[in-house]
Amino acid sequence: MIELDSQERTEAHAAAMARAMREPCIIMLEGTLGAGKTTWTRAFLRALGHQGVVPSPTYTLVEPYEAGGFQIYHVDLYRVQETQELEELGLREMLDGGVALLVEWPERWPGMDAQSDVRLRFAHGDAEQARRVQAEPLSERGRKLLARCGS
Repeated sequence: MIELDSQERTEAHAAAMARAMREPCIIMLEGTLGAGKTTWTRAFLRALGHQGVVPSPTYTLVEPYEAGGFQIYHVDLYRVQETQELEELGLREMLDGGVALLVEWPERWPGMDAQSDVRLRFAHGDAEQARRVQAEPLSERGRKLLARCGS
């Protein structure tokens, strides 16, 4: 478990992982509302060179980005109620398309674990801005990524 005692530490963790990414991967972002998933994603995208706004995809469900030579989709499944909605979003096609996915609320996508490279579990820390993140590799690609960024 990594202690991220400030927003700056959360952003530094995300930036380290972004800099360590050598190929598209799928990162599952788990945690309660306000645990830091979107803050982490914003920092990840900025570290890859994205200059624009990074809105939370809570209502759009999917936000696409081009950054660091990668096509990246930030996906938020919080509002998904049925698996049919996943099909309508085209998520399965994204898995086959050689793109990076950052998926919030992945538990709403059955079988997501088998498709993913890294699981990040976010939790609130003791202080107001503090967060904890547990990084778990789910594939060989995920193990290499976490080793390169020191998580």
